Amino acid sequence: MYNITATAIAAFALEMIPAISFAFGSEQVTRRVQGWPIPVRLFAPVVLVVPYVVIAVGYHTFSWDWFALFAGLPIAVAALLSHAASDDPEQRGNWRDAFVLLVLGLAVDLRWFEAAWPVGLRALNELLLVDIGLYGFMAVRQLTGTGFNFYLKGGDVKTGLRELIYFAPIVIGLGLLLGFIHPHGNTPGILRGVLTWIGIFLFTAVPEELFFRAWVQNLLERRVGRRAGLVIASVIFGLSHFNKRSAHFNWRYVILATIAGIFYGRAWRENRRVPASGITHACVDWLWSWWF
Repeated sequence: MYNITATAIAAFALEMIPAISFAFGSEQVTRRVQGWPIPVRLFAPVVLVVPYVVIAVGYHTFSWDWFALFAGLPIAVAALLSHAASDDPEQRGNWRDAFVLLVLGLAVDLRWFEAAWPVGLRALNELLLVDIGLYGFMAVRQLTGTGFNFYLKGGDVKTGLRELIYFAPIVIGLGLLLGFIHPHGNTPGILRGVLTWIGIFLFTAVPEELFFRAWVQNLLERRVGRRAGLVIASVIFGLSHFNKRSAHFNWRYVILATIAGIFYGRAWRENRRVPASGITHACVDWLWSWWF
């Protein structure tokens, strides 16, 4: 994210409030939301439109169409997942869950809403969609077993690094064979390297692991079992990279991302912890950014 101004920082801070609240106090937030009357619970997420308003007014790009979308989408997601919670209390997965995930996933992958945001600030669009999903799945749907908890444990690091060690030889060998990666020397300074890793972990790895593991794989496991859920979620993760770094279908990236998804999924499901798979994911992206 660039084009940073005081307005952009304010919008970013507003978008971080829901993410941080669920990361460090999911149970408390959920209990409070569940204590609200149903109409309040369903219409409360309309406040998620505020960051868009802040940016649009500050950058003189306000559109009533985009306002209606960003105000209405959180309410629609909350309503759908409220019905899913009522119709599927066992949380085996409902068509509404799948529909919400499809919309949120395609919105990010196909960049449906990015035109609403000024150039350089379109990462705010993805963070807003994360907030919408968090409110819907965590506070309204009350989906269990997500592992979106950032009281880090030693096991998160151990599991995350173990899966990295298992995965690295496979992806490096296959990546070189396919001509997808090309080794090059680039040694960052310690501070820059650490800050880059933290940025990748927070703003790339965690959102993707939340979506593909905590929500998609989590729900798939309940329907098709642990092993099939891992495979299907990994294939979906791989296919989500079809348009990355290429104007055409990037089959090499899809193959490598699918394999990566297997190891990210293994890291998540060991103790059902997003931080664990986030560590594997962030390390892979970090190493790739510097040496491949």
